[in-house]
Amino acid sequence: MKTTIIGAGHVGSTSAFLIATKEISDVFLIDIVEGLAKGTALDMMESSPILGFSSRIFGSDDLDDLEGSDIVVITAGFARKPGITRSDLLLKNAEIVGPLAGRIARLAPAAKVIVVTNPLDAMTHLTLQRSGFEPARVIGMSGALDSARFRYFISEELSVSPASVSAQVIASHSELMMPLSRLAAVSGTPLKDLLGQKEMDGLAERTKRGGAEVVSYLKTKSAFYAPAASVAQMVQMIAKDEKGLLSASVMLQGEYGIEGICLGVPIILGAAGVEKIVELDLNEEERYSLKLAADEVRQAVIELGATFQ
Repeated sequence: MKTTIIGAGHVGSTSAFLIATKEISDVFLIDIVEGLAKGTALDMMESSPILGFSSRIFGSDDLDDLEGSDIVVITAGFARKPGITRSDLLLKNAEIVGPLAGRIARLAPAAKVIVVTNPLDAMTHLTLQRSGFEPARVIGMSGALDSARFRYFISEELSVSPASVSAQVIASHSELMMPLSRLAAVSGTPLKDLLGQKEMDGLAERTKRGGAEVVSYLKTKSAFYAPAASVAQMVQMIAKDEKGLLSASVMLQGEYGIEGICLGVPIILGAAGVEKIVELDLNEEERYSLKLAADEVRQAVIELGATFQ
């Protein structure tokens, strides 16, 4: 099993480290900055005698080294900084992700692709379009991270183990994400039986601002431990054919009444990629919120089409 991570920044390098230490697969870490991936990989491998893992991490500045990959993770791109609009970020990162998708299609035609670069849903759509892959093989890492944040905030509020909390976040990886408080539970007990509506609404809002809250403390960089853990979880589900349930951005083809757009929904993830899209029984308000998120992503896709046609 060969996993390639394109982008050796904080998210990419931490993802590589987690995948290797959990012995999910060997990892090729690639970055165009000369020496960055090689030095990072060497540093991580020097910890292997202490940590006791035997998976290998290879560093490279040559994209051709992704050839034959079973799984490719795209983390390369610019982060949003003060003064950079969402539209600017969309176009700047499309110039990176679009060509990468074509390169992956040529060198790793059987790969499953996990997209991490923001704006997540639009970049997932672009990767799918430029690679020509089947929709099941291109998955955006969105809901896995957002759901983890939601679960942690619930556990913190109730002083319970995070592992005991089940909760999903769907829709877009933006302020229009939808934490499903109504369906959340702690060891099978509905969250609404443990917290009042005001508290649940507060946790949902904190989840929507989860990335921004981390940035507010770090100042010059954004979150990377939780995103990397989300990547490692998804890689493991594919590599080990776990057929696990999690939220991710995938191409909808009529599910939830939405057609032809990538959006975060619950899926079963396994060796084939998206094994199944799970359709939750949403109420009218939730369906309306999902439609608003889909419209936002569709507008970004239209903007990309107008720019790069």
